[in-house]
Amino acid sequence: MIETKLFTSAIDLPRVWDALVVHDIFLQTTYLKALEEAAPKNITLYYFGFYLEQELVGIAVMQRVKLYLNDMFRNHDDSCFQERFKNQVSKVLKGNILVVGNLTHTGQHGIYFKSNAITNEEFMSTLLKAVDVLKRKIKTVFNKNIRAVLLKDYFLTDTILQTKNALYTSGFHHIVVQPNMVLNLPEHWMHFEDYISELNKKYRDRYKSARKKSESIITKELDVTAVFNQSETLYKLYKNVASNAKINSFILPENHFYTFKKQLGANFKVFGYFNKNELVGFYTLILNNKYLETYFLGYDSEYQYKHQLYLNMLYDMAQFGINNQFKTIVYARTAMEIKSSIGAKPKDMVMYLKHTNWFMNGILKYIFRLMNPSKIWEERHPFKSN
Repeated sequence: MIETKLFTSAIDLPRVWDALVVHDIFLQTTYLKALEEAAPKNITLYYFGFYLEQELVGIAVMQRVKLYLNDMFRNHDDSCFQERFKNQVSKVLKGNILVVGNLTHTGQHGIYFKSNAITNEEFMSTLLKAVDVLKRKIKTVFNKNIRAVLLKDYFLTDTILQTKNALYTSGFHHIVVQPNMVLNLPEHWMHFEDYISELNKKYRDRYKSARKKSESIITKELDVTAVFNQSETLYKLYKNVASNAKINSFILPENHFYTFKKQLGANFKVFGYFNKNELVGFYTLILNNKYLETYFLGYDSEYQYKHQLYLNMLYDMAQFGINNQFKTIVYARTAMEIKSSIGAKPKDMVMYLKHTNWFMNGILKYIFRLMNPSKIWEERHPFKSN
């Protein structure tokens, strides 16, 4: 019989935890401690260990998320009717939800188990029981009801999807979300010039034009002291981008980037874009074994337009990944078209969502479709082989 143990702090996680999840930095204690210290104010982390005969055979990372009305929809172009309608829709999910996974990052970074020790079915059954355990604890300790449960970000090839019938039986809805944009790096790309040489003429000219427009911009990697000294500006630039998102379920705290650099060290990269001595843009990366994960970024809108900062950031991320021999660059979702123009390919992802009220659960998938509308976009094909 599989036993579960709940941990409320990454400091308390057993030593064997990291050995089990060595493949994924987002499940390791160093990252989890950093996220705890610099989590958005509406996110609280919880951890489950799954034991078989006292051996840790599986884990789950869960987040209690308090959703606020003003954070859900941010479209300043809405008519009064649209705004009133969206406010009514937001009230359905307003309150506490439980996320199995990581709301702050794209991808399946919430569960793992030893497939030679327990089956998919056993793990899913144990996971759903753990969700119920945490719901009851939150009710007991905080007197708060969980309004919805979200199992977040699975590729269609993930083996856990073999248990989706159990999720349907439990009342979960299968939700299709925006794809994760991923650039796989061929082994023969030893240097960034190898990538440039494979671009067709249109996109090679586009690359040259973007680089020309950014000639006056100096790019520097920021060490932990520089990140600390630039924290206020980094946050301002991040907020400039985050505030323009139509839907936002959290806002990072100001200490986030410094905390991550301090805790993750060389596995967390911050690159600043300077006009003379003024920081006008930045992007961050998380080194996850052979996966290079793009993280949050920010920029001054004036310089973004004039110097094509965002496009140059995408190229710089590719250059870092290729020159440092990563296998894959995970560009995450959003801005799919421009990401495809530098070679990233869309990888479909799904989530599973359940409202705890049976009536609301019946209409939930339609509400989610409104909150996460499918975007019509044209995939670009920048390589000669395309």
